Amino acid sequence: MSADTSAPIATPAAFVYLASQSPRRRQLLEQIGIRHELLLPGADEDAEALEAVWEGESPDDYVRRVTEAKLEAALRRRERRGLPPAPVLCSDTTVALGPRILGKPDDAAHAQAMLADLSGREHRVLTAVALGLPDGRVLSAVNVSQVRFAEIGAARLRAYVASGEPMGKAGAYAIQSQAAAWIAHIDGSYSGIMGLPLYETAQLLRRAGFEV
Repeated sequence: MSADTSAPIATPAAFVYLASQSPRRRQLLEQIGIRHELLLPGADEDAEALEAVWEGESPDDYVRRVTEAKLEAALRRRERRGLPPAPVLCSDTTVALGPRILGKPDDAAHAQAMLADLSGREHRVLTAVALGLPDGRVLSAVNVSQVRFAEIGAARLRAYVASGEPMGKAGAYAIQSQAAAWIAHIDGSYSGIMGLPLYETAQLLRRAGFEV
């Protein structure tokens, strides 16, 4: 998936549906002035199952596939609920240490192990974005950022895990949390590492007719 900067292909809509439970993604959309409404999975949907890693899957293929699957599920959800047509925005973020995919930790011990592996090393943060338009077209892009962690002491790691912050986060950390103190260098997009790369997202929204 790659961002497309050509002319708009759709009539401007008043808002987008955001198919994400992440408060960070809501915050980032608000930051660029995009009105949005949540389009969240119902109790009958197993949203976590969409994030399962396939054997032998690369981080790049994984983040694209999961985002596309989330968008397909969200488009069906909008239609099933009889909601007014509007673009649907989905995104997924994963952390990759070499070929390894570091998803959300299963428990505190798993989070501790992930962070210990990231300590003193460089990793990639990949965030894919997909925008489904009412006319059936899909616009998509992927942002890849390089992040280098300094060495993290065992006591600091234990305290961070005990705070509960790593749970539900790809790679067991959030850049906007106290983990920012461990980040020695970033080459890429801060907002992408947060979960929604604003440059690529704005490009897609402009193609959908939004003024961003």
